[in-house]
Amino acid sequence: MSLAQALLNPRRIALIGASADEQRLTARPQRYLRRHGFTGELFPMNPRAESVLGERAFASLADIPGEIDFAYILLGTDNVEAQVVACAARGIPVACVLADGFAEAGPEGAALQARVLAAAQGSGMRVLGPNSMGIVNLNARTALTTNAALEAEDLPAGRVALVSQSGSMMGALLSRGAARGLGFSHLIGTGNEADLTAGEIASLLLDDPDVDAVALFLEAIRAPEQMAAAAAKARELRKPIIALKLGRSPFGAELATSHTGALAGSDAAADAFFRAHGILRVSMLESLLELPLLVAGRRAPAHSHRAVSVMTTTGGGGALAVDALGVLGIEARKPDAKAAAKLEAAKFGTHARLLDLTLAGARPDRVMAALDALRAAEDTDLVLAVIGSSAQFRPKDAVAGIVEGTKIPGKPVAAFLAPQAEASLRLLAEAGIAAFRTAESAADCINAYCAWQAPRDGIETAPPAIPLPARPDEADARGVFAALGLDSPFAVMQDTPPEGLRYPVALKILSPDLAHKTEVGGVALNIADAAALRDAAASMRARVTAAAPQAKITGLLVQPMAKGLAEAILGFRRDPEVGPVVLLGAGGVLSELHRDIALRLAPVDLETAREMIAEVRALKPLSGWRNLPLGDLEALAQAVVAASRLAGVEQVAEAEINPLIVGRPGEGVTVADAWVVLR
Repeated sequence: MSLAQALLNPRRIALIGASADEQRLTARPQRYLRRHGFTGELFPMNPRAESVLGERAFASLADIPGEIDFAYILLGTDNVEAQVVACAARGIPVACVLADGFAEAGPEGAALQARVLAAAQGSGMRVLGPNSMGIVNLNARTALTTNAALEAEDLPAGRVALVSQSGSMMGALLSRGAARGLGFSHLIGTGNEADLTAGEIASLLLDDPDVDAVALFLEAIRAPEQMAAAAAKARELRKPIIALKLGRSPFGAELATSHTGALAGSDAAADAFFRAHGILRVSMLESLLELPLLVAGRRAPAHSHRAVSVMTTTGGGGALAVDALGVLGIEARKPDAKAAAKLEAAKFGTHARLLDLTLAGARPDRVMAALDALRAAEDTDLVLAVIGSSAQFRPKDAVAGIVEGTKIPGKPVAAFLAPQAEASLRLLAEAGIAAFRTAESAADCINAYCAWQAPRDGIETAPPAIPLPARPDEADARGVFAALGLDSPFAVMQDTPPEGLRYPVALKILSPDLAHKTEVGGVALNIADAAALRDAAASMRARVTAAAPQAKITGLLVQPMAKGLAEAILGFRRDPEVGPVVLLGAGGVLSELHRDIALRLAPVDLETAREMIAEVRALKPLSGWRNLPLGDLEALAQAVVAASRLAGVEQVAEAEINPLIVGRPGEGVTVADAWVVLR
C-alpha cells in the first residue's frame, strides 16, 4: 500500500486505546468516523471491554485479523513507545500519536520522541505526530480525529487541503469555512512532525486530483528541503501552496518553539524561504480560507505591479478597501488609457482611483461593463469589486454581475462584501470567486498575490577554500571576505606601527572574544600619525584589558579612515529553520534598532541583490533620490552576491560586515568592520 493511500485514505483502522465511554476524548475518533459516513473497517483496541460503542473490541494488535492500514494511538505518553513497537512489528504502514509530552516537553521528552521514531524506522513505518489530532478526508468521509469541530452534523467537502501543526486550528478553520460554504478536501494535523512533515504531506496531497490548493498553518518550518520540493510540484501542477506561519513577534516565536519543540529561526528568514519557493504567505487566519479561490489553477504572475483596480457600490466601503490596501503598499490605481477608453464607451464618468457605482447600484449589466473595462488595464494585477448593502438583502442581484463577468477569461477578480452577507459569500464561493469579509483580509490576500513570485533557478557557486583558525578574530574575518572578493586595506600590529600606512587611520582591538569593540573601548578613529598611533595602541590595550580581562587579545588592526555616502550592514547566517540566508540593511551602530533590512536565501544572483537594495529604505538616497549624490549600487549588489557565497563555506555559521561603506559610482565599497562565527 502506498503512503498516500495509508495516510490519506485508510480503509482498515486500529484505534489503540479507544474508550467505551462516548463522553471521553478517546471515544471521539470512532464516533466521528461513524457519524460522518466512514465505510471502512474499524478495530477499537481496549483490553478491558468486549465491545466499544457497539463494535467488537480487541485486546491487542495481535488479535486483529488481516492487514491494518493506519493505527491511531490514543493512549497516554508513557504507553506510546510500546505501542509504536507493536505497530512496527505488525507491519502497519502509518501510526498516528495523539499524546503530547515529547520534544516540546524538554530533553526527556525529546529522547522519548527519538526512541519512538527509531522503533518505527526499523520497520519502515511512518509516524504522524506526536501531538497530532489525526486526519480528516472529507471526500472519503474519513473523520479520524479527536477535534471537537467534528461534532457538526454536516461537513462540506471542498478542494483545498489543510495541513496544520496545530490540531485546534484544524477545527477552527473547518468551522469557519463551513459557516460560509467553504469546505476542505483534507485536514491533517502534523503536531511535532517527528517523522512526517508538512512539506512531505503537502506533496502527497498535491497529487490528489480532488485538491486544487494546499493551505498550511505552521509554527515552524521543518525539513525545508521537503517543503521546497512540494513547492516545486505545486508550481508544476498549478496548485498553489498558501502558508500562515506564526513567529512574526518574538513572543509568537517563543510560543511556537515551546509548543512543538522546534528550533525557531527568524521570521524574515521564513519570509525569504516562502518567497524563494513561490509559496504565498498570509498573516490572517481568514486568509487561509479566502485566498485559495483567487490563486487556484494559476501560476505566479510574470511581473507584479503591486496595483489593483477597485470598483464599488459603496463609497465608504470602497475607501476602506483602498486604505487597507495602501497600508500594505498596494496602490488602487487610476484607469490607464486602455481601461479609460472602455469606461468612456460604457458611459462611466469617473477616472479616479475608485470607480464608484453607488448611484447605479449593483445592476448586473453595469457591474459587468465596469469589470470588463477595469480588467483591460495593463498596469494592475487584479480587480477588486466592493459591494454594499445589496449583498445582504439582494444577494443574487448583488453578485450576479461579478459571477457573469468572471466567466470571461482574464485578469483575476475578487470581491469584498462590506455588510454581513453570508448568502452572497456562498454564491461567490460556489462560482469559484474569492470573496472577503473584511477590508483587512482582502488586503492581506491581495498583498500575498502581488508578492507571489515564480522560483528562480538555483545558483551554483564553487565555494572558496578559506582556512580559518578555531577562534577567528576580525583579521581572520576580513580574510574570509577578501577570498570572496571583498578586500579592503588593513594591517595588523602589536605595539609598533607598520610602515607605509596612509594616515589618518582607525585602530581596533583584535580579539576572537569581542564582537562589539566599541563597548570596551576597543576603537579609536582619526589617528593622525605614527606617534599618535603608538600611544593609542598602548592606551587601548590597557583600556580593553581592564574592561574585558577574560578576552584573548591577538593584536590590533589598523586601517585607513574611509568616507562614503552611506553605511550598510551585510550579513550571512545559517538560519536554524531554512538554512543559509544573506542580509542587507541600514548599517552602523543603530542597525539592530532600525531593522531596516532585506533578506534572501543564499546564494543570490545580481538581480536578487538589486531587489534587496531597493527594499532597504535607508539606501534609497543612493539611487539619486531628490537629486542626492548617486552611490555605487552596482558594487554594493556585487558585494551582496559575494557574501551570499558563504552558503558554500560549511564551517561558517555567521559572518557580518558592519558597516560596509558605499562610495560614489566607481569608488566601490569599503569593509570597515568584519566578524565571523564558525559552526
